[in-house]
Amino acid sequence: MKKIVLLLMLTLALCAQEAGDFEGIKNKETKTSIDKWLDGDFGLKPHKVNYILPYGYRSTPYTSHVPTIIYNNIEAELQVSLKLQLFENLFGLKEKYYIAYTQQAFWQLYIDSSPFRESLYNPEAFVEFPISDRKSMFGLRSVTFGYAHESNGQPNTEGITFSTSQTLENLSRSINYLYLKTRLQHDALITDLTLGYPISDLSDNPDIIDYIGYTKIKFSYFLEENMFTFMARGNFETGKGAVEGTYSYPLIKNTNLYIKIFSGYGESLIDYNKNFAKYSIGFSFSR
Repeated sequence: MKKIVLLLMLTLALCAQEAGDFEGIKNKETKTSIDKWLDGDFGLKPHKVNYILPYGYRSTPYTSHVPTIIYNNIEAELQVSLKLQLFENLFGLKEKYYIAYTQQAFWQLYIDSSPFRESLYNPEAFVEFPISDRKSMFGLRSVTFGYAHESNGQPNTEGITFSTSQTLENLSRSINYLYLKTRLQHDALITDLTLGYPISDLSDNPDIIDYIGYTKIKFSYFLEENMFTFMARGNFETGKGAVEGTYSYPLIKNTNLYIKIFSGYGESLIDYNKNFAKYSIGFSFSR
């Protein structure tokens, strides 16, 4: 019970905003600096969805890759994702240059000691070219070129032996890739088409592309205050991949009800070759 209360307190803290009155400060630059500090206005903006999902259920328990640890089939999930614009319009094309960072954590909240089953780290650098195509049937809005790294931050543990004489597999997972994303818009429907290509050694997970693939399509649809998304990705040669659907609805300022359904491979890197369905509910703080 204490763990759930702690998670709810963290959720409320993320919803809270600090306010203050500094009208008495005469120096405009000083007052601007304080206002930006209080508002958190340092140029950081949401990148992917920021959320806390206290309850995520799958039909079978997660596989433990560490001897003596048994995971539950119910866990919490968190994601923090931010981007920062560095430059703009260097080539006169109104392009924008960004760096971004996303961290996703799978938290075994409902077992003793509440370990994090896995944490994923995903820094990116990308340039976005805006396009206003209102005449053709495609409705092209932007093209983005980027580089990304994704890993679970674990060392190579292959061959390490416990006192129980059990030998660990390699817990390290990582992938570096280039990607091209094209965004289309048709009224309230936004479509993102993404192609990704690995550019580094995949020895930690040599067959990962067989499961996550090179291609991804995501639909985002807005109906009044409701937002629905559907994502599908995969590898056409192997027939493996994943689908994910989400729903969000504003509850209070900057906080939304958030429901996510995932099915397929690659929910996390450590289990990229495991196929399962998962249902999660909680709150998002961006869309």
